[in-house]
Amino acid sequence: MPDKRKIIIDTDPGQDDALAILLALGSPELEVLGLTAVAGNVPLHLTEKNALKICELAGRPQTRVFSGAPRPLMRRLVTAEHVHGRTGLNGPDLPEPRMALQEQHAVDFIVETLMTEEPGTVTLCPLGPLTNIALALSREPRIAPRIQEIVLMGGGFFEGGNTTPAAEFNIYVDPQAADIVLNCGAPTVMMSLDVTHKALTTRQRIAAIRAIGTRVGIATAELLEFFERFDEEKYGTDGGPLHDPCVVAYLLRPELFKGRLINVSVETASELTMGMTVADWWGVTKRERNVTFMRDIDADGFFALLTERLARLD
Repeated sequence: MPDKRKIIIDTDPGQDDALAILLALGSPELEVLGLTAVAGNVPLHLTEKNALKICELAGRPQTRVFSGAPRPLMRRLVTAEHVHGRTGLNGPDLPEPRMALQEQHAVDFIVETLMTEEPGTVTLCPLGPLTNIALALSREPRIAPRIQEIVLMGGGFFEGGNTTPAAEFNIYVDPQAADIVLNCGAPTVMMSLDVTHKALTTRQRIAAIRAIGTRVGIATAELLEFFERFDEEKYGTDGGPLHDPCVVAYLLRPELFKGRLINVSVETASELTMGMTVADWWGVTKRERNVTFMRDIDADGFFALLTERLARLD
């Protein structure tokens, strides 16, 4: 097997974050250097705990988890308990974690890792608001050219927003951080709502995950059944969009996705459209192309990969 791809997962779990982490931990092609928690779906004291719970569910207690930013750079924190539940991981009854957080701050870990690993060998996988990544880039700008790739879940254009008519949740929570990250110069791939709204957790797909029959399979099905209820009511679909695992699936099977390199800019001034990701899909501006913006997915292939990798976990 070729060298494993080294990744840092920056996360605000979140049921869909949980599936992304499980997918990564169940994939031998990836080396998860650490999880860095950020406030987002729920406050930081819950996202850091949830990251520990997921590692233990996966049977990977050796995974390092670091606590990061408790609030956005410039705005008050907006959370999403109405989607994810009070704990952020409502659904299964997961035990309190035995693992402990690392003492080092998440931002310091990101900077140190990128400055010590060989340039171009570490991929950042942000699944939530981009506060930790922006803080790391601001603290040590020399890390930007050392990043292999940033593959993030966030934004939307053709689908619009899911938190406001214009803005997707992760970008809306900290648009100033997103602006820093998208303009840092590192190769960046954006898994937008235009992709994730085509990856629906249908009854048949959840049944296939439950049929794995393991503790991981059953808990994952319960996470999805809770998570999808909000979007099923909102969109009137069979199942809800499964956002964050698209990031990890791209690392494993990039051929499942289609997009193009374009300019994406973030609105940081207008309250009406705050956090909007303005995607110049047709190249009508002269702004530099900075993001590979994904728009399509092979949803059946994606769920087949997810189910197969979940089955590898105890």
